[in-house]
Amino acid sequence: MFKKISRWLFLASLAVMGLSILSVLSVRWMNPPFSMLMLERKLSAITQGQSYALNYQWRDFDSFPDHLKLSIIAAEDQRFAQHRGFDLTAIKAAYRHNKTAATVRGASTLTQQVAKNLFLWSSRSWLRKALEAWFTLWIELFWNKERILTVYLNIAEWGPGVFGAEAAAQYYFQHPAPYLNPQQSALLAASLPSPLTRRPDQPTVQMLNSARWIQQQIRQLGGSHYLNRLKPKPSRNLAANVWQRLQEQLSNINRIPEEL
Repeated sequence: MFKKISRWLFLASLAVMGLSILSVLSVRWMNPPFSMLMLERKLSAITQGQSYALNYQWRDFDSFPDHLKLSIIAAEDQRFAQHRGFDLTAIKAAYRHNKTAATVRGASTLTQQVAKNLFLWSSRSWLRKALEAWFTLWIELFWNKERILTVYLNIAEWGPGVFGAEAAAQYYFQHPAPYLNPQQSALLAASLPSPLTRRPDQPTVQMLNSARWIQQQIRQLGGSHYLNRLKPKPSRNLAANVWQRLQEQLSNINRIPEEL
């Protein structure tokens, strides 16, 4: 009886793992109609008897202005082009900070945020962090950096029911995302740590200071030239790309104890 239960649990685990991998692989080519965070917000409103309008409109990578892409990278993950989903430098800094400081510093990359928002739930737990790492691994294996940033720009939460930069641009500035100016892009990025309480169209002094800092960081990153590092390498098939990225992931995992 025990062997039979163990066998079924093993097969169920394999099925769940396979389904999660297929889910990641499918988004390599198909734009997701919704994210788990959108679904969570909608269900939460329904259970509380509240109305919830979902503003979400997909845009391709090239239709977003470069200064918006760079604002997000400068604010959220400046080593985005270098790492494979896990920023060991940021992890080390957060680990040392959290050992002594009263406040907790995070080290989530854009890839980890995509994994959480697209496939998982928002509440913090060790289980969610483990699953977040699992999805992050496969996202970095199957998607290129441009695809990761594209998905992030389209599913990030920017206010109550406002998901994606296109919806945010129309909601806060009354025009489509391609018409955002550098200041508006920086303010959108500055609001991301607290998107439900910060309004890019009514910025506080802190948000204005953050926006100025973001624009300074963009210049230090090299401006639009930084985005060339995100372009997928030509003439490599999916299997070759996955194999190369897997080797890089294993190398990064082996470095974690040394970094800490």
